[in-house]
Amino acid sequence: MKIKFNLYIIAASLSLVLLSFSSCKKYVEAKLATNLISKDDAFASDNSATSATLSLYSNYSFLNSIQYETWASGLSADELQNTTAVSDYVQFTQNVVSTTNGTSSNYIWGYSYQVIRYANLIIDGLDKTSGVSATVKNQLTGEAKFFRAFMFLNLVNLYGGVPLTTDPVELNNATKPRASVAEVYAQVISDLKDAQNLLPTAYVGTAALRVRVNKWAATALLARAYLYNKDYVNAEAEATKVIGAGTYTMATTANAFINTSSETILQLSSLYGASGFTSYRTTSSANNIVPPIFVLSGAFTKDFEMNDNRKTTWVDSTTYNAVKYYRINKYKVQTATASTLGNEYTVLLRLAEQYLIRAEARAQQSNITGAQADINIIRARAGLGNTTASTTAGLLTAVAKERKLELFGEYSHRWFDLKRMGLADAVLGSLKTTYKSSAQLFPIPSDQILLNANLTQNPGY
Repeated sequence: MKIKFNLYIIAASLSLVLLSFSSCKKYVEAKLATNLISKDDAFASDNSATSATLSLYSNYSFLNSIQYETWASGLSADELQNTTAVSDYVQFTQNVVSTTNGTSSNYIWGYSYQVIRYANLIIDGLDKTSGVSATVKNQLTGEAKFFRAFMFLNLVNLYGGVPLTTDPVELNNATKPRASVAEVYAQVISDLKDAQNLLPTAYVGTAALRVRVNKWAATALLARAYLYNKDYVNAEAEATKVIGAGTYTMATTANAFINTSSETILQLSSLYGASGFTSYRTTSSANNIVPPIFVLSGAFTKDFEMNDNRKTTWVDSTTYNAVKYYRINKYKVQTATASTLGNEYTVLLRLAEQYLIRAEARAQQSNITGAQADINIIRARAGLGNTTASTTAGLLTAVAKERKLELFGEYSHRWFDLKRMGLADAVLGSLKTTYKSSAQLFPIPSDQILLNANLTQNPGY
């Protein structure tokens, strides 16, 4: 199944090329190359439409965008440090990101909008076709709306209001101004509600691997969107649906990131079973082996309590030139080949986050016992006793700490948490002399403003 699915991805990537060409058809009439098919043909059948939609899962755009977003956000927060002198990374570490920062412009903004563009074309193609069965059309449209929502949710938390480019015709998107933060959230929530209604609860393909978006994946992301938007009633409700689905259970820390984990809600497949985030580690823990580019910040590990098995299982270290570096060790497989298959993919959504979402939402609604119960599930898996927090303020502090120690190295969780919980100024202001409040939003890339005069810059840049 591993190989079959990824060959499917390769076919999907080829289909995506035809989407790129077909979007210009209205303006430039040209014959397609012999290795391409038209957009109409791409959505002429269940198989061709599925191939085109699976391109959303491909390494080139989606995985690269979330990789660079993870690194930039971790450096911007108090989570990661950079072991190189690469200017782009130093800027994030010091919270002085330039409007010409290549990581922001090319990989975070550029790749995110590329995924959104693919999703728009897929949604439009499915809407106009009569050759795809209703069941497959629902599945594929739900997947495309999930990915579009995923990218807009990240973008609005990284940059603030951004252009809502939901039109399949690129020229109609080219001069759109920034939407408000509220408008972006409304689009995210609308897409995820649609995905919920369109997607089945069962996983398409090999259910144990959970590599295609289903109803519960859309619900889990919707719970996150509601939490970030401070809609605590709906955040609790959606997280409760996922927790109560009966599909997922908490795994041990040792098994949380294997590709058959009972905790995984959605993960990205890889050809041979190695995660896209293995670059957090090197091939050896021996002394004087050059550390990876991104490691945990020096003070990070001090927040773990005694006997917290998240530290022993998910963190390791190496010493280089007499300096000890703590590395993220959630993914163990360094390399994998056709003859030495690994057992890890790249986890996008997992059950632990849903308990933490519900705990925070309950605390915000003064449901003390409910919040305690959810926090204790996370702590029990870590080998720790029950929380001692017993007030709303205490529980929110406890949730922030558990999120930090549970979700580290996974995308932008810590960076987004510091900002939305109102902790960024206090935490980062005491750690970084170059930090200022305006750094909570990355600058709109200057090359985008040159292309679109309707874009405005964030304050402080």
